[in-house]
Amino acid sequence: MKIASFNINGIKARLPNLIAWLEETAPDVVLLQEIKSIDENFPREPIEDLGYNVETHGQKGFNGVAILSKHPIEDVVRGLPGDDDDEQARWIEATINTVRVCGLYLPNGNPVPGPKFDYKLAWMERMYTRAQELLKSEEIALMAGDYNIIPQPEDAAHPDDWWGDALFRPESLAAYRKILNLGFTEAFRTLDAAPDNYTFWDFQRGAWQRNNGIRIDHFLLTPQAADHLKDCRIDREMRGRERPSDHVPIWVDLDI
Repeated sequence: MKIASFNINGIKARLPNLIAWLEETAPDVVLLQEIKSIDENFPREPIEDLGYNVETHGQKGFNGVAILSKHPIEDVVRGLPGDDDDEQARWIEATINTVRVCGLYLPNGNPVPGPKFDYKLAWMERMYTRAQELLKSEEIALMAGDYNIIPQPEDAAHPDDWWGDALFRPESLAAYRKILNLGFTEAFRTLDAAPDNYTFWDFQRGAWQRNNGIRIDHFLLTPQAADHLKDCRIDREMRGRERPSDHVPIWVDLDI
């Protein structure tokens, strides 16, 4: 069962790239972030024509997450629990073929200090609570998406450039490790410790051409999911295509 995560950075602008990638790689499930579309305007038909079911949690102009699946999508939950006043569309979860998949777009948090960074840390605390619940359920489950977290210095081409940034602040990393240390497996680094593996390259300053990237898209697996982990890879070449997203897909293969 191949499950992918992809920050699409605008579904309407990147739809041709997404369709081509779906046709080429045929993942069973895709978790999309930054669809930047309300639910009613999401371009469902071209995706459904490829055999995917579609569930969205959209928002006008920014944010927004979605699930695409070749299998039935059951028990859909939209929004991260813990704050009924939070209107930002950053979390969607569902059960697909016995796997509980949680797609997330974690807040960026810049500038620091400020209310956006406070929101990031509060959001991660809510995610910590949901992570605890996933572990207690003993389900095959995963949390995947754009974490806006650079876990370690080797996950940035130039880590010194990121000191003080919300993606690399000690408070952000501590909140991430607090979740990871509950007992989750970070899929990519479990299988590949090599440097220069990134999932994001800025559109500015020739970042892609100079491979000045960062790895901020992650899969965290419960022990039950980690037992089925076969592979985890980054589809790096997508960044070199015409009108790309600034992120590329990352995917896991579970023996299910």
